Amino acid sequence: MADKIATREAYGNALAEYGSDTKIVVFDADLSKSTKTDNFRKKYPERFFNMGIAEGNMMATAAGMASCGKIVFASTFAMFAAGRAFEQIRNSICYPKLNVKIGATHAGLSVGEDGASHQAIEDIAIMRAIPNMTVISPADAVETRYAVKAAIEHEGPVYLRLGRLSVPVIYDESNYKYELGKGITLSDGNDVTIISTGLMVHAALEAKALLREEGINARVIDIHTIKPIDGDIIVKAARETGVIVTAEEHNVIGGLGSAVAEVLSENYPVPLIRVGVKDKFGKSGKPDILLQMYGLTATDIAKEAKNALKKKVEK
Repeated sequence: MADKIATREAYGNALAEYGSDTKIVVFDADLSKSTKTDNFRKKYPERFFNMGIAEGNMMATAAGMASCGKIVFASTFAMFAAGRAFEQIRNSICYPKLNVKIGATHAGLSVGEDGASHQAIEDIAIMRAIPNMTVISPADAVETRYAVKAAIEHEGPVYLRLGRLSVPVIYDESNYKYELGKGITLSDGNDVTIISTGLMVHAALEAKALLREEGINARVIDIHTIKPIDGDIIVKAARETGVIVTAEEHNVIGGLGSAVAEVLSENYPVPLIRVGVKDKFGKSGKPDILLQMYGLTATDIAKEAKNALKKKVEK
């Protein structure tokens, strides 16, 4: 896990890699150097369009181009995509189920110094509530590359949630397999399950190591596709470990924790603790300090796993 690469960087690299397909068109809302779509622009300038600071217009135009048979990637910061362009995403893209892929970078608290106005902590909740939308939150650069490929191959709207901060590479490119809508068991365990997404996947693995020191064997699952969510892997974990902790860089309301709670309550109820932003706005600060301040570290996950174990009911 030596390398650290931001998922937004991997997104830009993947667009440039797969851009030889002439059906692919990339739009950006005047943030191409930050979203890394500039990588695509340099290779395929004739299929790249800077739409300016007009996110709603960008999404509507992307819908129009998708209706003509193109696969359109429309990119901006997550706050502006999920927030400012919600109506166009809902009515112009998702309602007709068009082939637009939204590359939403700079999600979560780890945007850092940009502060609350730019820290999208509600976007998973907003996007997964829209019919026909697929929501993906990759954990590292390897997973991001394959998520972009899956988005290209998937027929219909996709929301790709990406981060600004460089994060450790978890997966080995040579044996990694990505399947849309299927979670990945990164490490087995029988005492408690930690289900995580995005940059919190690495924190979950660190939490497992902390728990191991206390004789607790935690299972770690990466849920890269929030919608459709892998109900089978969640129910299996609930049956086999009896208690679950979720971890996400998002509000605990409406995100991964809520999605897991829905699966459990309808299929196999077990105690659940959600690690995430506790329904508060972010602040301006260094990313690592903010993650500590809001309880989004490996230590926090390990602490909540021990709290969850106290609620465990032996079957």
